[in-house]
Amino acid sequence: MFPTFEVVPAVDVQDGQVVQLVGGERGTGKRYGDPVEAAQRWVEAGARTLHLVDLDGAFEGERANADAIAAVVDAVDVPVQMGGGIRTAADARVLLDAGVDRVILGTAAVETPDIVADLSADYPEGVLVSLDAKGGEVVVSGWTEGTGLDPAEAAERYADLGAVGILFTDVDVEGQLEGVRTDPVRRLVEATSIPVVASGGVATLDDVRALRETGAAAVVVGTALYEGRFTLADAMDA
Repeated sequence: MFPTFEVVPAVDVQDGQVVQLVGGERGTGKRYGDPVEAAQRWVEAGARTLHLVDLDGAFEGERANADAIAAVVDAVDVPVQMGGGIRTAADARVLLDAGVDRVILGTAAVETPDIVADLSADYPEGVLVSLDAKGGEVVVSGWTEGTGLDPAEAAERYADLGAVGILFTDVDVEGQLEGVRTDPVRRLVEATSIPVVASGGVATLDDVRALRETGAAAVVVGTALYEGRFTLADAMDA
C-alpha cells in the first residue's frame, strides 16, 4: 500500500467545502475552499496519495458530498482513499468502481465486521479499516459514539478479515495543532501485521518524524498544511 513512508494530505469535505475540525467536533471547522482546488494543489506539491473524507456523511450515516468527492477523484491522477458515510458494501463498491482506490470503513467495520471480508475478496487492496480513538476507546458515527473497543486489540481481527491497513486517528488531538501522541500509534503498530496510517495532532515536522519512528506506514496531515505550519515538500523530506 505504501512502499515507503508517506505524508498524505487530507481533503475533508463538509457542505461542499474543505473543512478541518478540531477534536472531531461538529461546528468547530475552519473552511479552506474548494476540494478540487485543494486536491490539485497537494498533487502539484508532490502528494503521492490523497485522503478524502465526507464529514457530513460521517455524521449523518450516509454520503452527502458525492459530487464533490467524485470531482476530486476525476481531477487527480494519484491514489485516493476515501471515508465518511460508507455504511454498506454497496456504497463501497460504487466508490471503488468509480475510481476510489481504497474505501475507509469505520462504523460499518465495527458494526458488521464481515463487510471487510466481503469487500476484500473482490478488492484485495481496497479496504482500509478506521479505528479512531477518543479516550483510548474506538469511536464511530462521526466520532460521537463509543464502542468499548481497544484499537490495538481490534486491529488484528481486521487483518485476518483482509483489510489492507488500519487508519488510526487520535481524536483527542485531532485538528488542535498541539502535537502527536506516539504511544497509542506504536502500540497499534506492534499489535497488527498490516500497515498503520496515523492521523491527528500533527503540528510540526518533528511530529511527522516521530510518527515515522513508531513504524507507521504513513501519516495523514490536514490543518498543519492548510495553516502553513510547513510545506508538503518539507514534510516529505522530513
